[in-house]
Amino acid sequence: MEFREDILGAPYEAAELPLAADEEGAVSATLVRRLVPGSEKAVLYLHGYTDYFFQTNLAEHFVAAGFSFYALDLRKYGRSLRPHQSPNFVRDLSAYDEEVEEAVRIIREQDGHTRLLVNGHSTGGLVAALWASRRAGRGLVDGLFLNSPFLSMPTSPAMRTLGAPAVGALGRLAATRKLPAPLNPHYVHSLHRAHRGEWEFDLALKPAEGFPLYAGWLAAIQRGHRAVRRGLHVDVPVLLMASTASVVTNKWDPAMLQRDAVLRADDIAALAPRLGRHVTTVRIEGGMHDLVLSGEQARTQVFQELDRWMGAYFPGHMLREC
Repeated sequence: MEFREDILGAPYEAAELPLAADEEGAVSATLVRRLVPGSEKAVLYLHGYTDYFFQTNLAEHFVAAGFSFYALDLRKYGRSLRPHQSPNFVRDLSAYDEEVEEAVRIIREQDGHTRLLVNGHSTGGLVAALWASRRAGRGLVDGLFLNSPFLSMPTSPAMRTLGAPAVGALGRLAATRKLPAPLNPHYVHSLHRAHRGEWEFDLALKPAEGFPLYAGWLAAIQRGHRAVRRGLHVDVPVLLMASTASVVTNKWDPAMLQRDAVLRADDIAALAPRLGRHVTTVRIEGGMHDLVLSGEQARTQVFQELDRWMGAYFPGHMLREC
C-alpha cells in the first residue's frame, strides 16, 4: 500500500484502495491519513452525500488529541470518482463494507493502531452505524461519533414525497434512473468561502447543485432507514450529535448558518436510541448540518462535547500542539 502526498498537501497522505469491479467497471476508494507517530489510537472518517474529505479542522482536532486521523473517500465520491462511473451510486449500502474493512485492516494491522473510533457525517453516519451493527462482536471498532447522521428522510418536500414502494420498485427495475430531487445549492453556498461561508473546498468534488439522484441509491438509503427504525445492534459507545433546529426552504435564508438545512435534526435525535444500548445524544445550539463546519461558537461546543465523551471512552487522550 503506497501513500503519496494528498491533494490537501503535507502532512496529509493518500492511497488508492483497489476494490472489486461492479457493473460500471473498475472501482476504487481513497484512504487519506495524517499520522501521529507512536499513537495507538486512530479515527476513521466517513463523509456525507455529494461530499469528500476536506475538513482539516476536524483532523487537526483529533491529531491534537493524540489520534492518528484517517478519512475514506468512498467509491464514486470525491477523490475516488472516475469518468466511467455514476457519481455516488451503489445498489446497497453494504457495498461500502469492502473499503471500510480494508481501511480498518490498514489502520490496525499495517499502521499498528489498537483502538479505533469511526466518525461518520450524514450518509457516512448511516453507513458507519449499519456497518458497526453488522460487525458487532468482532472487535473492529471501539466507538462511533455520528455527526448529523442520515437516519431519516431530509427536510426537502421533494424527497419526502418520493414514496418508498415506488422507489423500491424503481431501484430494482431501473436502478440508474435519475430522480427529480436536486440538492438545495444554498447549503453548499452557506459553507463555501466564495459565497456565504468560511471554508475552502473543491466545488467540482462537492458541487452546490449536487450530483444526480439515482433510484437504486435512494432505495438503498430507504432500506438502511428501515433497518434503523427496526433497531440496530451497535455494541460500542456511540456519540450522536445533531443541531437543535432545522430549516426547510428552497431559497436563501440566513437561518441556514445556524440550523440544519439538509436533515430534520429532531428526527435524528429521536432515532438515536435505535442504534444500540449505549448512545449519548448531544444537541448543538446554532449547529449547521455538518456540525464541524458550523459557526465558531457552535463548533467549539462540538469539540468540547467530543473531548468530554472521548475522555470517558478513549481515556488518556491529551491535547497537544498540531
